[in-house]
Amino acid sequence: MGYIKENIDFVEEKIAAACERSGRKREEVLLLAVSKTIDVPRIKEAVECGLTSLGENKVQEIMDKYEPMGEGVKWHLIGHLQTNKVKYIIDKVDLIHSVDSLKLAEEINKRAATKNIVADILLEVNVAEEDSKFGIGTDECEDRVREISQLPNVRIRGLMTVAPFVEDAEENRPYFKQLKQLLVDINNKKIDNVNMDILSMGMTGDYEVAIEEGATIVRVGTGIFGARVYPDKAQ
Repeated sequence: MGYIKENIDFVEEKIAAACERSGRKREEVLLLAVSKTIDVPRIKEAVECGLTSLGENKVQEIMDKYEPMGEGVKWHLIGHLQTNKVKYIIDKVDLIHSVDSLKLAEEINKRAATKNIVADILLEVNVAEEDSKFGIGTDECEDRVREISQLPNVRIRGLMTVAPFVEDAEENRPYFKQLKQLLVDINNKKIDNVNMDILSMGMTGDYEVAIEEGATIVRVGTGIFGARVYPDKAQ
């Protein structure tokens, strides 16, 4: 098993400690193994260690890995999703984390209807208001929830954010806190068909802080698989 198992054990310890600090149960937090750019044999090592939920940024990578990984794993799409790619993954993914427009939600609804399924989604919120990031603004989140909640083949399960890349994880605490508060506020509006229970926030550098602020899914790639080598940058 080697380093992947060691890395997972290390991350698991950190998650358990963060849960304990914040008075939460370990089972309240899903460790999502982010397998982008990682080959199938190494992903299988992580799955053998119990990480059966896998996050990918690109539709093409899910397509390439779906059959080789076989049954028993759950795929999450965590990267930006173009409307013209929805049809390829609509019946392959457990959860789409990155819905950032009504247009995209409508396409997901349309494609889900053709497969006779209800697609679980998260709304991606750009809490830090970074120009380089996708996501809706916090001020428009409730309006989008109200619109998307009308779609019969889509179910809004919660909110997601990609926090800034920072040296000190504490700098992202306010953003995590804000996303949690947004989820609570919208749930309190008692919008029909909306009961959000998922907060996807926190990555390798800041997942402990995210858990302390209420994350229910943390997306960890480098912390499990090590630094990535991108094919176009390899010498």
